Amino acid sequence: MKIEHFALQVADPVAMAEWYVNHLGCSVARSTGEPAHARFLKDGSGAVMLEIYRNPKVSVPDYKKIDPLWLHLAFVSARPAADRDRLVAAGAKIVEDLVTAPNGDELVMLRDPWGTALQLVKRAQPML
Repeated sequence: MKIEHFALQVADPVAMAEWYVNHLGCSVARSTGEPAHARFLKDGSGAVMLEIYRNPKVSVPDYKKIDPLWLHLAFVSARPAADRDRLVAAGAKIVEDLVTAPNGDELVMLRDPWGTALQLVKRAQPML
């Protein structure tokens, strides 16, 4: 089986989708209107999809309180420091600045403007 998408209940899916398109290289594969305003976002490769929506049947998690080690979205970055700076200028916040793991992977942990944890990763040995 292949994963089709991963979904997050968020406060403002329309604005968040626009930010992900403008700053993370995503594209909108499908969108819906009221009540959920769902946005299915493809990553830059077109092979991975994220759904963001706001279903009025349930509350929105407080992503700012969820430790990034529990939940984060990881994006491949050829230049993590430059992408960190660009995303911070666009409203992201640094959680853990650039580190190099013992295996050579370069990692940065951020939060998008809505508090969702984003990891930028440059693998020493690509996994995909």
